[in-house]
Amino acid sequence: MVPVQQEEVKITRPVTERHAEILTQEAARFLVKLASNFEDTRQELLRRRRARQQEISEGRMPDFLPETASIREAEWKVAPIPRDLLDRRVEITGPTERKMIINALNSGASVFMADFEDANSPTWQNMLDGQVNLRDSVNGTIGYISPEGKKYELAQRTATLMVRPRGWHLDERHFQVGGKPISGSLFDFGLFFFHNAKALLTKGSGPYFYLPKLESHLEARLWNDVFNCAQDELGVSRGTIRATVLIETILAAFEMDEILYELREHSAGLNCGRWDYIFSFIKKFRNRPDFVLPNRSLVTMDRDFLKAYVQLLIQTCHRRGIHAMGGMAAQIPIKNDPAANEAALGKVRQDKLREVRAGHDGTWVAQPGLVPVAKELFDAHMKAPNQMSRKPDEVGIQAEDLLKVPQGEISEAGLRWNIDVGLQYLAAWLQGNGCVPIYNLMEDAATCEISRAQVWQWAKHAAKLSDGRAVTMDLVRQAIAGELEKLRQQFGTERFESMGFNKPAEIYEGMMTSKDFPEFLTVVAYDHID
Repeated sequence: MVPVQQEEVKITRPVTERHAEILTQEAARFLVKLASNFEDTRQELLRRRRARQQEISEGRMPDFLPETASIREAEWKVAPIPRDLLDRRVEITGPTERKMIINALNSGASVFMADFEDANSPTWQNMLDGQVNLRDSVNGTIGYISPEGKKYELAQRTATLMVRPRGWHLDERHFQVGGKPISGSLFDFGLFFFHNAKALLTKGSGPYFYLPKLESHLEARLWNDVFNCAQDELGVSRGTIRATVLIETILAAFEMDEILYELREHSAGLNCGRWDYIFSFIKKFRNRPDFVLPNRSLVTMDRDFLKAYVQLLIQTCHRRGIHAMGGMAAQIPIKNDPAANEAALGKVRQDKLREVRAGHDGTWVAQPGLVPVAKELFDAHMKAPNQMSRKPDEVGIQAEDLLKVPQGEISEAGLRWNIDVGLQYLAAWLQGNGCVPIYNLMEDAATCEISRAQVWQWAKHAAKLSDGRAVTMDLVRQAIAGELEKLRQQFGTERFESMGFNKPAEIYEGMMTSKDFPEFLTVVAYDHID
């Protein structure tokens, strides 16, 4: 127990010598300050989430807020953009592993988003190793030597760094303040900001963040209050922090203007967080049979509720003078099959061409080999650093547009694919890996959430498969057993056992067949990691 400002900080896992460089007394005091000031508000906002879900389940559908109409209708802009964030045409994302950080910063992308959230399994070691690695990258001292002896070091010119902390719903249970776990958001943000803000400013950059899973402008207001408190505490000018909000919940789509307004001094725009957005759409309307989605492969960005959301995000950001960022293509290069690789790259090109033509100011990739592919398209169609001066045709997006459900089949293959991918991803996540290539697609927590939510939704409403059968709990259990056996044959018994598939199968089956819908896979699975 370490006394810090009359509060007790309890760390429930060992702290190595390297981790102690991050968890200093001064850093702990800073975290206590953030927790003491903002934990009550966080808990109240989480209660509001639960209440809003209950309202939706009772039939009150989302709409634009009448009480904030004046903000949507007024003419205002966010603060001017920092120089090193003017051009964000290609951003690469990935976990905070040492080798990944070096490769991403050297990739030729404009920005690297280091991810403590969906591409990360939040083991205690991962969270603190990531903070050490980011500190070393900011200081320019990061290096890595592979088991084969290959050396990795930073190039002379690197991408601008942004960091994604965990969402407001997640705790860091191993760092307790006053006997309660600290917010994962405050832990991740606080440690990075405390150790790196001034060094980044010295380099001509700044502390830049991505904010995940917001559901309302009040949650953006909380972040803005955190930013002001943190800047004041360290003697950094207000407005130094810049944050891009991922619009990855259906409720946030109705409050884009308001979210930008709350963060207007600290805003770096909005991003189409497509995978979590699809998950949120399923989750929020899970009790409505008229909101059942088809196979995940048919829920594409050019269709119905997703197309409307893209149009509204671009219009909103450009009206307010800030970036409208595109989302992640799941494909990755396929090294041993030229034909399959070209097909995958073709899908990436098609996706990025759609984004740049729609008016996005940049896009995401998950693998360094895709940076040139995305950059080529944005270079060809976006000659300026961004497209904010290009005003797309005003499309009057209404609430019904954001709620329009795409049609399409639900197949047994789609059901089994969701189960297969979810089992493989969760097995890797439980062993500390949160970003996993599966069947030549990069899967993270968001895509796994879609998989398990779809299966739950289909079983809940006895959705009809394309062959006429209804999806039932028994069918789901049979499919899980069948996919486990297939994986055993695919990997071999020894590797299957070493990958520990029994525990993820138990968790996954429980989440897909439970009467009540578990809000987040990562919250349930967090109890099963160190």
